[in-house]
Amino acid sequence: MLQQDEAAPVVELPQGAVRGARHRDGVVYRALPYAAPPVGALRFRPPEPPSSWSGVREATRTGPTAPQAVPQGEIGRLLGNPVDPGDDHLHLDVWAPEQASAAPVVVFVHGGAFVTGSNAVGGYTGGSFARDGIVYVGINYRLGADGFLWLGEGTPNLGLLDQVAALRWVRDHIALFGGDPGNVTVMGESAGAMSIGALLAMPAARGLFGRAILQSGAGHHTLTPESAHRVGTRLAALLGVPATREAIAGIEPARVVAAQMRLAAELVRRPFRRGWAEIVANLMPFEPVVDGEVLPRSPIDAARAGSTAPVDLLIGHNLEEARLFLSGFAENGLRTRLAARLMARRYRLGAGLRGYPRTGSDLDLLCDVLTDAVYRIPALRLAETHGRSHLYRFGWRSPAWDGRLGAAHAVELPFVFDSLDHPDWHGLLGDERPRELAREMHAAWVSFIRSGDPGWPAYETEHRREREFAGAGRVVTDADRARRIAWDGRR
Repeated sequence: MLQQDEAAPVVELPQGAVRGARHRDGVVYRALPYAAPPVGALRFRPPEPPSSWSGVREATRTGPTAPQAVPQGEIGRLLGNPVDPGDDHLHLDVWAPEQASAAPVVVFVHGGAFVTGSNAVGGYTGGSFARDGIVYVGINYRLGADGFLWLGEGTPNLGLLDQVAALRWVRDHIALFGGDPGNVTVMGESAGAMSIGALLAMPAARGLFGRAILQSGAGHHTLTPESAHRVGTRLAALLGVPATREAIAGIEPARVVAAQMRLAAELVRRPFRRGWAEIVANLMPFEPVVDGEVLPRSPIDAARAGSTAPVDLLIGHNLEEARLFLSGFAENGLRTRLAARLMARRYRLGAGLRGYPRTGSDLDLLCDVLTDAVYRIPALRLAETHGRSHLYRFGWRSPAWDGRLGAAHAVELPFVFDSLDHPDWHGLLGDERPRELAREMHAAWVSFIRSGDPGWPAYETEHRREREFAGAGRVVTDADRARRIAWDGRR
C-alpha cells in the first residue's frame, strides 16, 4: 500500500527535515521521535526532547517498539503484534490527507495491558482516517516496569508522561502536517482507553485535547501506591536485586520483561495472595498509579469530584469482552461455575449472581460477570459522573475459534479503522467481511472527531441511551438493566 516517493512532501521540524511516503489516501510519516531514547541515564526518568539531525530523515518505515515479550499462545496468534527492539522507541506516526489544512486530528493510544503493543501494528492504519479528512497520529509509550514501576522514589507514571509528551508534540507541530492543534481527539483501546481515563485526571494533560474516545476501558484501572509498591518489590525479588529504581535500571530490558511475565503468571496461579486483591481485580500488575502528583486521584474519583478535563467522551464496550481471555474454560462445569462465584465475590458484586438471568451456559455467566466488572460498569460509571458522553455497545460476533470468540475484546478494532481487509485482522474476522457495519462504525468515529456528535443522543441516567453496533443495530435504552442494577453502588 505504501510506496516511497522522492517527490513526497518534506516537512521541516525543529529537529530536522523528514520525508514521508505516499499512499492511496494521503501521506504517512513514520517513526518521528517526540522524545529522546529512554535509555542509560534517561531510563526511569521523564521524557526529554529528542536530538536534532542533519539532512532529510527518511520517515517511511515503522520504528522500534518498546521492550516487550513476543506474543505467545492463542491470543498471540489472533492479535498480530510485531516486536522490533531498539532504543529509539518513543516516536509517533502521522497519516495526513494530501494537502491538508487545519484538519481535525485524532491521536491513537494503543492497548496491550500496559505491557505490549505499538504503533507498528499494521491494522492500526491511519489511511481510512486520512481518506476522510482526518490527520491520524499513532504513538508509542514506555510499557511494563519501564513505564509504570513505582517504588516510592523518582517520577511515577512515566508511560503516561510519554503520552503527554506526544500530545505536546502534536500541539506544537501538527500544523506542519495540515492538522489543527485546536481540534484534537485522543482515542484508545483497552490499556489505551484506560490511559486516556488517566489523562482526563492529569493536570499535565489538561488543554491538550478536546475530545476523547475510550474503547473497552474507562476510569477504574489504577493502582494505589501500596499495591504498586508490592508489584515493584516482587519484580525486584524475581530479578534478584534490591527494590530500588537504580537497581532495576541496571538490568537489561529483556530480563525485566521476562520477570514481568513470571509475575503476571503468579497472579493467575495465586490470585488470593495476601495484599494482591486490587492487583488481581484489575488483571494487570503494571498500570497507572495514583501517586498524588502526576495522577492526583483515580480517574473515576476525579470524575465524581467534577475535576476531570472538560472534554466530550465517546465511550463503550464489546458485549462479550471476556471471551478473549476464557478460552481455557469449559461451557459448563464445576470449575466454570466456581470461577463465576469467586469473581462476583472478588469484585464485590452486592447482589451476587442473582442479577444475572441464567439463560445460557456457565461460561456465558462467567463472561458476563467479567465483562461487566472490568469494562461495561466502569464505562457506565464514567459516563454518569463525567457527563458529556455518548455510549456505544459492540455486538458483532466473530466466527473465530469455531464461534467461541464472539463479540470479544478487540473485535471492534477492524471496524473502527474500516480496515477489514488488512491481514492483521484476519484472525479476528475469519472469512467474514461485514462492510456496512465497518462503514457505519468508522463514520460515527469520524463524525465525533470532527464535531463531538457521533450521530445518536448523549447518555443520561433518565433514559440511558446507547448505540448498538450489530445485534439490534440501533439506539437501545437501559440495556441489560438487571445486570446494571446488580452493580449499583459497587464499582
